[in-house]
Amino acid sequence: MRIERALVSVSDKTGVVDFAKGLAAAGIEILSTGGTAKALRDAGLTVIDVSEYTQSPEIMDGRVKTLHPRVHGGILMRDLDEDRAALSSIGGKPIGLVCVNLYPFEKTVAAGAEHDEIIENIDIGGPSMVRSAAKNHGRVTIVTEPADYGRVLEAIAGSGETTLALRAELAAKAFTHTAAYDGAIAAYMTREEGSAYPGTLTLSFRKGYDVRYGENPHQTGAFYIDRDAEPGSLALTQSLDEGGKELSFNNLVDVDAALDAVREFTEGPAAVVVKHTNPCGVARAATLEEAYRVAREADSQSAFGGIVALNQKVDLATAGALAETFIECVIAPGYDDDALAKLKKKGNLRILATGAWLGPEHHALHYKRISGGIVVQDRDATGGAEIRESKVVSKREPTKDEWAALEFAWRVCKHVKSNAIIFAKPDRTVGVGAGQMARVTAVKIASEKSGELSQGAVMASDAFFPFPDGIEAAAAAGITAVAHPGGSKNDDAIIAAADAAGLAMVFTGVRHFRH
Repeated sequence: MRIERALVSVSDKTGVVDFAKGLAAAGIEILSTGGTAKALRDAGLTVIDVSEYTQSPEIMDGRVKTLHPRVHGGILMRDLDEDRAALSSIGGKPIGLVCVNLYPFEKTVAAGAEHDEIIENIDIGGPSMVRSAAKNHGRVTIVTEPADYGRVLEAIAGSGETTLALRAELAAKAFTHTAAYDGAIAAYMTREEGSAYPGTLTLSFRKGYDVRYGENPHQTGAFYIDRDAEPGSLALTQSLDEGGKELSFNNLVDVDAALDAVREFTEGPAAVVVKHTNPCGVARAATLEEAYRVAREADSQSAFGGIVALNQKVDLATAGALAETFIECVIAPGYDDDALAKLKKKGNLRILATGAWLGPEHHALHYKRISGGIVVQDRDATGGAEIRESKVVSKREPTKDEWAALEFAWRVCKHVKSNAIIFAKPDRTVGVGAGQMARVTAVKIASEKSGELSQGAVMASDAFFPFPDGIEAAAAAGITAVAHPGGSKNDDAIIAAADAAGLAMVFTGVRHFRH
């Protein structure tokens, strides 16, 4: 059915003038309200005010303007003689396209507005029109996102109408839009005094694509994108290996872990190599190539088939080093043209560019599904600053080099599964012990991984040592300084073990469990 009339009323006016010009060029009459009508008239378009169409003035400072039978009858009318007659009897006309997006409720809350202003930004007429149009998508086209303007105009330009497939797709998107909007309102209205977490949690994610399978081939899976994902997050990265394999479930989890770890380092080039969500090598250096090589060689056996994250744009030299061994994915802010060309020659390598860059202290919520529910926490975003405020508890203070190595190790340890132990020099890891049930076992694994490189290295532990055995094992491996939170009932014995071995020890007062 050819579109004769469109109702255009948007809060986000991005692209709306050009969209309306396209509608007008197709011979479509435009109804509008308030600021949108003014913007369109200022652009030279002919617009009919909704109040003129309804023959009913806006009242209560615009609170009531589109809640009218002529509006919703025009939208909900089916292509039936009896519906046409009913609409005609009240002086209404068919509306074939609705372009609406809603009052900026979430932005108003995020800006810290007062309660009364927040309540005023709960849209009533907008969601009603969106839902009416989406319900009647058999005849009506609903447009809620500026990103869809071009597609709709392209469809209309040919025939004056849109396809049912497009209308159904846009309707689904519209219901998602209103569901998320209502979820945000519910979260605000059910908030508890003094709590950062709402009484009702409604999450809205858009499907990106199906993954080949889940963690294992017998499991299915899909990737969903947070509607509020920040630039620089994994969800908004650009895949540069055209025609290559899609990222798998495990790839996505590992890449996210690697990216989160490399964000810790903002001073100079840094590289992280991850295997099964744990960093197996982390390094800083004068060049990105050197940082990657050192990170890779920290545990070259584990690095094979791993995930690499880099904190700077990839140059040709670094690309050459990356191409030397098999890795699953590489993620970085960007790539020089010649570097990208070289990496594309590497078969089945997934190449990802974040573009924007999120720092180590950015805020995010983390969710974990459990049986019958979900647990939520804010991101562990301390940035490692607590190491500089640590309390020296041993007889000997760390040297300048030991302090530098302790800070490096401490930044890494929170990205390793608990129980986590890091052996490190000032700009590199030399051994990682991850995910062990006993902390002393993690120390022994880090010692085995590091070999002779543990001589003169330092150790960071994500949580306190319950017994002196972990300290004694570290001293036997050649460790000279230790950072951990402290707080054990056996702290006195732990400190005594450090003093007996001549180790420097600091308590950070902050734990970094990662489960």
